[in-house]
Amino acid sequence: MRVIVAGAGEVGFHIAQRLASEGKEVVVIDNHAASLKRVGEQLDVQTVLGSGSSPRILEEVGIDSTDLFLAVTDSDEVNLVACFFADALAPGITKLARIRDDDYSRFNPELLKRTLKIDKIINPEVEVVHTIEQLLAVPAAEEISDFAGGRIKLIGIRQKHYSFAGSTLIELRRQVGPARFLIAAISRENQLIIPSGTDTVENGDLIYIACETEQMTKVLALFGCRPEPVHRVMVIGGGNIGLRLARQLESKPYHVRLVEKDLTRCEYLAEQLKRAIILHGDGTDQGLLEEEDIRGMDVVITVTGDEENNVLISLLAKRLGAHRTITRINKFAYMPIVTGVGLNFMVSPRLSAINSILHQVRKGTIISTVSLRGEEAEVLEAVVMGESQLVGKTLNELDFPKGTLVLAVVTQEHTVIPSGTTRIEAGDRIIVLSVRANIAQLERDLSVKLEVS
Repeated sequence: MRVIVAGAGEVGFHIAQRLASEGKEVVVIDNHAASLKRVGEQLDVQTVLGSGSSPRILEEVGIDSTDLFLAVTDSDEVNLVACFFADALAPGITKLARIRDDDYSRFNPELLKRTLKIDKIINPEVEVVHTIEQLLAVPAAEEISDFAGGRIKLIGIRQKHYSFAGSTLIELRRQVGPARFLIAAISRENQLIIPSGTDTVENGDLIYIACETEQMTKVLALFGCRPEPVHRVMVIGGGNIGLRLARQLESKPYHVRLVEKDLTRCEYLAEQLKRAIILHGDGTDQGLLEEEDIRGMDVVITVTGDEENNVLISLLAKRLGAHRTITRINKFAYMPIVTGVGLNFMVSPRLSAINSILHQVRKGTIISTVSLRGEEAEVLEAVVMGESQLVGKTLNELDFPKGTLVLAVVTQEHTVIPSGTTRIEAGDRIIVLSVRANIAQLERDLSVKLEVS
């Protein structure tokens, strides 16, 4: 597959890194020499200095012989123009655009797809708000993803159950009995482990558990996670994400307070929101937080555009007694640092954008894809095609490389958390966890072809 990426920022860099590591031919275009230099020095890709919206540049890099065009610069307008010229020069090419401004799609949702023939519009702000809503719905989870139309959950929880500490997965299974779940991965000291039965769980580990959604509460209880309903929420930062989040939350049984330091923006927020309380002030103001009863907040969510400020506010909120914080982070390099200072609940618009883009890049009947702990591994949901070499085999008979694990098998009638004797049939939907190095092989094993949905 040949891919052109317009934009060498965080999203463009990490998309190019991921695709190049899988053996895809990648071209990265950017008009910022410093960003392009970083890409050229660290990745095995072709780099071109110039604008991704320039028809001359697109023609020079071979747009007509490219399978996929990704417009992921920080400018919505540049991304739109880039897709316009990509379609003009190569009408059959698949095009994805990163678009954050709602005005482009709210007026007529099909306008961009129809006029510019953009196959998929990625709005990272929509994705990150959805992630926050999921975290609020399952307060014990540090990460949560849905698969198989919501029938399967993958939940990341912190291991605190004293009786499990030091137990191997085999021993843990004996302790908990026949509950239907699978420990998919363990994150320990910023290293992701795809475990075998002899691996242990330790206090402080982030454990990823795959289970049926209807079994989730029961499974979480086994690990000492009790339901803690969220009622009082403080959102700090009234930008696009803060407004979108507050609008979503106030339509549900949450008491929402939204803090914004710009007075004019506060007036606008008050016009846009119905139930949320708008507070004019700085989230770093300890007096304001104490006055607004930060100790009584179930969750404090920091989503300003300044990630260093977000980290500072979240640390302050925790010190003042907030039960839980969720912090917006943009730079991937900050993630292990932020986790190290005790802020385990993070969201990243850029990572959300990458997950959405990878869903489209993946071949054919791969339905969804989610990254774990930044980018160390992916969880793929795919339909097994009739010609796949997996058909008719049990999991014990599959020749998957080390670091690949089937988490669930879903048929029309049943949802199965599998064992080694579970058999794969054509048409089954499987959820597979794989380290990044194995993704290309996994795609080949699934025997699927390129198709964007």
